[in-house]
Amino acid sequence: MATLILHANQVLTMAGSEGPRAGREKASVGILNDGAVLVADGKILAAGPSARVLAHPKAEGARRVSAKGGVVTPGFVDAHTHPVFAAPRLNDFEGRIAGSSYAELAAAGGGILSTVNGVRGASEADLTAGLRRRAADFLASGTTTIEAKSGYGLDLENELKLLRALKTANERGPLEIVPTLLGAHAVPAELRGKKSAYVDRVCSEMIPRAASEGLARFVDIFCEDGYFDLADLERVAAAGAAAGLGLKVHSEQLSRLGSLPAAVKRKAVSVDHLDHAAESDFPALAASRTVACLVPGSNYFLSKPYPPARRLLDAGAAVALATDYNPGTCPCWDMRTIVSIACTQMKMSPGEALVAATINGAHAAGIGATHGSLEEGKIADLVCHEAEDWREIAYWFGAPKIRWTMKRGEIVTGAA
Repeated sequence: MATLILHANQVLTMAGSEGPRAGREKASVGILNDGAVLVADGKILAAGPSARVLAHPKAEGARRVSAKGGVVTPGFVDAHTHPVFAAPRLNDFEGRIAGSSYAELAAAGGGILSTVNGVRGASEADLTAGLRRRAADFLASGTTTIEAKSGYGLDLENELKLLRALKTANERGPLEIVPTLLGAHAVPAELRGKKSAYVDRVCSEMIPRAASEGLARFVDIFCEDGYFDLADLERVAAAGAAAGLGLKVHSEQLSRLGSLPAAVKRKAVSVDHLDHAAESDFPALAASRTVACLVPGSNYFLSKPYPPARRLLDAGAAVALATDYNPGTCPCWDMRTIVSIACTQMKMSPGEALVAATINGAHAAGIGATHGSLEEGKIADLVCHEAEDWREIAYWFGAPKIRWTMKRGEIVTGAA
């Protein structure tokens, strides 16, 4: 049976060209003041002016869902998360506030390796249960799809355990999860000082197994001084390509290493963070289909300068927004908060921020052809925001004012 969404104050379709939105399209939200959306079998049949949608043959007799007094948008696509872990890093949080550096926290037993220890000591069932609880939080905040990384196992057994937790949670739904293998997140304690040997394991063991078992769509690497370098990026990217996996890169976060141009040459689907990206690299990025995926929630949480969103946009690059949800540097799953931070701290317009959080997020997760906008044939992921004007989505912050979230044509949180 078809479902008809009617009476919204505004519908934002994000309709436009096929690729990531940049240049003249960077803020094109596709506002309909008298719009409607018709969905059936999990997909969008029509989205447009109410009169045209009501004339669709399947509109007659369709179940009607009122969005009266609200604003309807595509579901948020959060294209950078680390959601599978055993516990929050509260000692790190307290220590950072007191002035401890990352190196000092790591030396005291904190940092990424503390989360690795927690994951290694947890069962796959417990990790899956924790992820499913967090999935409900994403949905309640209007996020219908996430890209999710492993990276807290750092050996074959535990990286596969994380990816299997992602697969199980995705199969049980309703939150959709695009899985990424982040084996090259850090060198595990047992191989300290033997980075090359660890990269060998990532390339010869983790990547082939993740690919052959259908557990990952992308491979990622934390390309950063003290972690993994450009030569490691080439090795991981080549192994991923040989296994049929796309590439995503943690790029230029803590310093400029040159991973942005290297990732663009490798046709990465996204380069993420970019806090220290060089402006001289922006033209090549803008000329590519690689998306700059910015995660300002982590900058907020760490009190760090924000990535150069305005300069990237003005250079013609396609920009996405994501939470970077993780237990150490950004314990935030709410994309509306990220949109607000992007506007107030990075001077993105509300239109630019919403494009970045929906259709460009979908492209940064490799699913722009099917997700991220309200267009015929796309997946019916919609959100009704408690707002009279679409700009309120970026204006109000501190709590997600979501009336209901629809995944594949079914309301999964809230009520119509």
